[in-house]
Amino acid sequence: MPDLDDPKPYEIRPDPQAQTSNPDPSHNAPTNVDYEPHPASSLPISPEHQHIVDSIICLYSGSASESDMRVYASQAIYDDPWSYCDTRYKIAGQWYGIPMLMAKSQTLKTEVVDDRPDRIVFKLQQEYTPKVVKFSKSVNSLIALSLDGKGRVKYHKDMCDKDYSHEGLGKIMETLNGDHLTNITRPPDSL
Repeated sequence: MPDLDDPKPYEIRPDPQAQTSNPDPSHNAPTNVDYEPHPASSLPISPEHQHIVDSIICLYSGSASESDMRVYASQAIYDDPWSYCDTRYKIAGQWYGIPMLMAKSQTLKTEVVDDRPDRIVFKLQQEYTPKVVKFSKSVNSLIALSLDGKGRVKYHKDMCDKDYSHEGLGKIMETLNGDHLTNITRPPDSL
């Protein structure tokens, strides 16, 4: 069991091809994955895991609420193509930014593809409508949530089209975004 205070060992790297490949190759991206959710194929999950998924979906949809943020451990990691955050407070900086930037952010559909006591992996289709330009764009992602022994999210990985590396200029930009966005979005200090 990993050290509860160190989130890095909690990173899971799901095999996108194994978890998302569509039997009909015409539905797969060039990387042989299909990140589009198919709700009818979703695995059943426990009420505790459903609460976590519901809270994460609310955050993607712009809730920016403290209660939804509490599904994260205080020393959790959020890892996506644009940011790398290593505390719940920094993660809140990302979620509190959605209502600032988006006129609307709506979850269209989800599909749970893996559910175990220590993880939840699901596909998410999210539609974003920026405030500045009023057009909507749907984005399909594979979300991997690693849970600690207390049932809190310790590592949140969002792969919107691939698993991103933690190297080079991209990693520097992700870390800078994660470290400094809270200065703009101002989440509650209680997080």
